[in-house]
Amino acid sequence: MLEDVGQAKILVVDDDFRNTELLHAYLTSIGYEVVTASSGERALEIVAAQPPDLILLDVMMPGLNGLEVCARLKKREETRLIPIVMVTALRETEDKIKAIEVGADDFLSKPFNIYELAARVKSLLRIKRLYDELERKNALLYDVLNRYMSTEVSTQILRDPDRYLQLGGETRMVTVLFVDIKGFTQFAEQHSPTRVVELLNTCFSELTKIIFKWRGTFDNFLGDAIMAFYGAPVSYEDDEWRALKTALELREAFQVWKEKWQTEDLTSLGLAMGLHTGEAIVGNVGSELVMHYTVIGDTANVAKRLQELAEKGQILISAATYRSVTDRAVVRELEPQVLRGRQEPIRVYELQGLSD
Repeated sequence: MLEDVGQAKILVVDDDFRNTELLHAYLTSIGYEVVTASSGERALEIVAAQPPDLILLDVMMPGLNGLEVCARLKKREETRLIPIVMVTALRETEDKIKAIEVGADDFLSKPFNIYELAARVKSLLRIKRLYDELERKNALLYDVLNRYMSTEVSTQILRDPDRYLQLGGETRMVTVLFVDIKGFTQFAEQHSPTRVVELLNTCFSELTKIIFKWRGTFDNFLGDAIMAFYGAPVSYEDDEWRALKTALELREAFQVWKEKWQTEDLTSLGLAMGLHTGEAIVGNVGSELVMHYTVIGDTANVAKRLQELAEKGQILISAATYRSVTDRAVVRELEPQVLRGRQEPIRVYELQGLSD
C-alpha cells in the first residue's frame, strides 16, 4: 500500500522518445519513481514483472496501441485497479468514449499542462491508496473468516455480509458434529499446563483442517472437544455425507497425530463423536460488540448426547442422519438409547464406513 503518493512508481508508455523523456524528467523532479516503455508490448512485460502504481499511456502507438493495452490490464484481476491515464493528441469525443469503455480512469490531451498532469496523477494515486487499504482490510477479514470456516463458505459470506454478519438467526436443516478426546482430562492432570496446551493445539490444528476440507463450519472449541456443523451458512445436497466423511477422517487423523508424539504416552486417548441432523436456529448470538455464529436447539443437544455415549474410536449417528446416507454408509445398529434430558428412546447407529 502507498504510504505517500510521492513514493509511487509511475509507468510512462509512449513510442515518442521526446515525450517519455519530458515526462520522466518532470515526474522524477516532483518525487515520483518513473519507468518508461516505448511500446504496448513492453509495457505489458513491465507490468507483469513489477506492477506500477499508475500508468500514463499513449493511445496512438504502432503494434499494440494504448486502448488494447488498457483493455488487457483492466480485464486481469491482479492489474484491474491500477489507475490508467490515456495521453493522446486525439480530441474527438468518440475517441475519449473508447478510452473510457476499455477502462481508462482519466485522459489528457496533448499538448498537456504539466500542472494539470501533476494534479490528476496525485488525485488518482490518492484513490489508489484508498483502494489498496480496502483490499488489505478485505484480505484481513477473509483471513479471519477462514479461521472459522472453509474458504468456500467465507467467500459466500463476503458476497452477502448484510445477511450473515448481523445478530439474529434463521431456521435451517443442519447436521451437527461433536468431537471429544476421551481420556484427555486424566492426561492433563499428569502433565504441565504448557505441555497440555501444546499438544492440544497441534491436535486441533490437524482436526480443523479436515472440517474445513469437507466444507464444515467450525463452531467452537469446548475444552478438549470441537463442535462443527454442516448446512449453514451454505447448504449442499450432501451435507450429511460430508459430515460423516469428516468424522471418519478425523478418527484416522487422530491416530496419525498420536503416532507423531512417540515421546508421550497417548495410548489412553481416543476420539468419541456424535452426529445428528435436524432443524435448528442458526445465526449470530451475542451483542453488537461480540457475536458468535452458532447452532441452537435440540439438534445440537442430541449430537452432544450421542458424543457423550460414544466410546473411544466410536462415531454414533442418529436415525435422522443415517436416513440420508442409507445407501452409502456402513453402520451397526445399537440398542435404542434414552438420551439425557429426553424421555423417549431414539435409534442409534455406529458408523463404520462410507462409500464415495
